[in-house]
Amino acid sequence: MHGFHDVFIQILILLAVSVTVIGIAKIIKEPYSIALVLVGVLLGVTEVPYIEEAEQFITQSTVFHAIIISLFLPVLLGDATLKMPFSHLMDLKKTVMSLAFLGTFLSFIIIGFSAYFLLGLPIVVSFTFAALMSATDPISVISIFKDLGVPQKFSTIMEGESLFNDGIAVVLFKISTLYLLTYIDMGLAGVGEGALMFLKFALGGAIIGLVIGYIFSQIIRVFDDYPLEIALSMLLFFGSYFIAEHFKVSGVIAVVIGGLLFGSYGKKIGMSEETKTNINTFWDTITLLANSIIFLMVGIEIREIDFSGKWGLIALAIVIVLVGRTIALYTSTSYIKHLGAKEKILLNWGGLRGSLSIALALSLPEDFDGREEVLLLTFSVVLFSLVVQGLTLKPLIKKLGLANK
Repeated sequence: MHGFHDVFIQILILLAVSVTVIGIAKIIKEPYSIALVLVGVLLGVTEVPYIEEAEQFITQSTVFHAIIISLFLPVLLGDATLKMPFSHLMDLKKTVMSLAFLGTFLSFIIIGFSAYFLLGLPIVVSFTFAALMSATDPISVISIFKDLGVPQKFSTIMEGESLFNDGIAVVLFKISTLYLLTYIDMGLAGVGEGALMFLKFALGGAIIGLVIGYIFSQIIRVFDDYPLEIALSMLLFFGSYFIAEHFKVSGVIAVVIGGLLFGSYGKKIGMSEETKTNINTFWDTITLLANSIIFLMVGIEIREIDFSGKWGLIALAIVIVLVGRTIALYTSTSYIKHLGAKEKILLNWGGLRGSLSIALALSLPEDFDGREEVLLLTFSVVLFSLVVQGLTLKPLIKKLGLANK
């Protein structure tokens, strides 16, 4: 018990560090997620008294996975669905769905085969890495868009793509790590089996999300009591996630669908203006705390990874991911008329990888063959993505003339 108390104090210290970093980042008008990752890397490569134990505690994969996947993921997804302007999403549904479905599949296939043939990784490791690289993280991007007054449609596209492709990437990750070899052995029949498994995961999650989202939307019609409605929204996010996971379908997709229904239909029929304001404020705060710990933890994870002699492999992996994203984006949006060349450049470079990729990589069991390679490459690409792409996004937006401020 005493040990847990000590660790808890140290995590509070890390939280104090991360909130301080966020404050400074906001003063200098830089995305706080990038600042946190850089500070995390600094903490990871130096030994700071008092927080050394906490760093060791949170870099143990089981703990990191439990915290991020089970606690933070439903929170971050749920918050994004509540804030998502549903009418905007509907207006841009063709673009969002093309990127989230066709774009994610193309990215998965291109990165998977490239990793197999160019990086020389085993087939399961290649496609596990590809699944992790197919999830985008819009947190840093959206904050930059807001700072520069980039038109709302770009934020909606990035957030919409991320919401749905997170769900798809998690399903592809499960299929790649658990069933891929079986499907390969089955030959052509394996393609059908894989597609069926994907549909089962995705549709099962969507159905559970729809049912729970509808039930909770009806429940809040009875009350006009914002603390209770906030508690119900929390129950909705965690409940839909864990019920879906219990039935071996996608918890991520369940939260996304349930949250979107609750945030559009539920808000319309059952929330007063006071409740809407308070529920958004509550989730803003929780999400800020969750993100502050996640991005700091992503940086600190550097202490667990051995980079020696792997720089060529890392550089090639980064190029493969960038090229995969580019081909996937331009192909999946080729028939969409309202996106010009400048818009596509921005959406392409803004497809950052983030905490979900790291969390899923860390969730691989210790006996997974190639776990070290997956961790090394995933961490390296995420770090490159957040720091290099994240920090060059602002100049790029200005150069493209898409900033209104």
